[in-house]
Amino acid sequence: MNAGLYVVGTPIGNLEDLSARALETLRGVNAILTEDTRHTRILLDRFGIQKPVFSCHKFNEASRADGVVERIRRGEALALVTDSGMPGVSDPGSRMVTACRRAGLKVTAVPGASAVTTAVALSGFPGQGFLFAGFVPRKSGALTRLLEQVKALPVPVVLFESPYRLLKLLDALQGVFGLREVFLGRELTKKFEETLWGSAETIRKAFEGRSIKGEIVVVIAPCVDRHTDS
Repeated sequence: MNAGLYVVGTPIGNLEDLSARALETLRGVNAILTEDTRHTRILLDRFGIQKPVFSCHKFNEASRADGVVERIRRGEALALVTDSGMPGVSDPGSRMVTACRRAGLKVTAVPGASAVTTAVALSGFPGQGFLFAGFVPRKSGALTRLLEQVKALPVPVVLFESPYRLLKLLDALQGVFGLREVFLGRELTKKFEETLWGSAETIRKAFEGRSIKGEIVVVIAPCVDRHTDS
């Protein structure tokens, strides 16, 4: 393969969603940079890929950059992946891409599955586009301010949240959006995928008394009739 950094999208759950191009790329590079080496090994083993794997997460991404740039300058092709989806989208990767760009090196994207677009498609909410706000703030005041800022948008708003803070998010959504419809996707494309539609209050009741696990995406319906938001 030509020397450069290959930003590769990986499945968000179902390993069979790995694209043919992504598979070819992972088989062809010299080494793979990944958010969690153990997680990526599961994917590589599934497809019989034997490549050196190095960690590249939010705590060491900056320090890894110089070494990656030097290896590419020597003629190596390196792949950058994250645990799921596209690197740099609420996951590590942006610093590495920027470092390679600034060094004048070739950066190639190999697109793949995305929890964001998957959730928007499943929600069925209308709108010309959407707003992706990533992981929501942990502090209650900052969370409420964010939700108030997006309340009047005419497009769906997509949020990521940890299962440990989901109930807190649903309480905040109820306080700001009232009865407006919300979509929640848990473990999308995986064996125990769960999808729910309804007000934040309705969805919260569905999780009461349960152990909440897995990755969660929330989509807020766009503001069409503001009188329905109370």
